Amino acid sequence: MTHPATLVEQDLVTSATGRRWLAVTRVATGFIFLWAFLDKTFGLHYSTGAAVAGGEPSLAWIDGGTPSQGFMTYATVGPFQDTFASMAGPVTDWLFMLGLLGIGVAVVLGIGLRISAVAATIMMLLMWVAEWPLLQGSTNPVVDYHVVYALVLIVCAALLAGDTWGLGRWWARLPVVQRAPWLR
Repeated sequence: MTHPATLVEQDLVTSATGRRWLAVTRVATGFIFLWAFLDKTFGLHYSTGAAVAGGEPSLAWIDGGTPSQGFMTYATVGPFQDTFASMAGPVTDWLFMLGLLGIGVAVVLGIGLRISAVAATIMMLLMWVAEWPLLQGSTNPVVDYHVVYALVLIVCAALLAGDTWGLGRWWARLPVVQRAPWLR
């Protein structure tokens, strides 16, 4: 029996094809978080608009936009709407943006997948609650993309998906990670 601290992805996912598809899933999911950070920071014309000559000002964070405050103040619905609106501020902008960046980079690189999965699950749960899909008219009142992203990252962490096409094995050999396996 292999000691849990020395497990590698091949111990858990025995198919090379399965490990590769898991790696593709990990990188794609990490890129979702990384892209959200980049778009909200620089206003790349996707979910965050950039300044238009003679038109709307840029919503980019670097131009003074507030990546979490607008959502928390105006887009939340349901029983926690007032709670989210009262929490909105510069601190939530920083926490949200650092969360997107940290989760995105770690997941793309395949390092710190356990802590990334926990952080992303908390972020996705808060966003799920803020959007309150239990209201009639939502596409699915229980399982939406917030839940799917969290589940994908939990699976990637549990199956050590950072070992294939990532830095997971190198990361696991670091003394600090060996002393604190939850950093794996």
